[in-house]
Amino acid sequence: MRLRNLAPDEMSEAQRRVAAEAASGKRGHVPAPLRAWLHSPEFGARAQRLGEFVRYDTVLGPTLSELAILVTARFWTSHYEWFAHKREAQKAGLDTEIIDAIAARRTPVFTESKAQAVYDYVRALHETHLVPDAIHAEALRALGEQGLVELVGVAGYYTLVAMTLNAFDIGVPEGERTELGP
Repeated sequence: MRLRNLAPDEMSEAQRRVAAEAASGKRGHVPAPLRAWLHSPEFGARAQRLGEFVRYDTVLGPTLSELAILVTARFWTSHYEWFAHKREAQKAGLDTEIIDAIAARRTPVFTESKAQAVYDYVRALHETHLVPDAIHAEALRALGEQGLVELVGVAGYYTLVAMTLNAFDIGVPEGERTELGP
């Protein structure tokens, strides 16, 4: 990691509070990007609260959220994000063939319209920074207004996570291997 990984005895009171809040929340631990964000405790506090919401509390549910996170991780080639969320996507029931296709930068085959809408929307947003009208209309039909707003929030938050992990070289845990090619 390109920043010091702070031990609890090195943390200020504000940093300890943020780490404790994250660890006592729905995650049950200090997430990897927070190791960097703790160097700015206010930023870390706000980011980890948003992360808890977009990870666990959107109307999208775990399968669609994890799909959006994997598309984002693949776009950024964020090895830790992929490592952590591939397992979560599998637990949420996302088909292994879909996961493998995203990893290989191939277009997956979806049998469910909501998953197709999530994939198309997040991919378009990342790749072109815009969403064509037809993709937007289909996602709006499939997910509703709240779902679509929250989908953009998931993609945006996990872009922040990917950028943090990549910028500060927070890789997969020791003994684990990276799965994403260039």
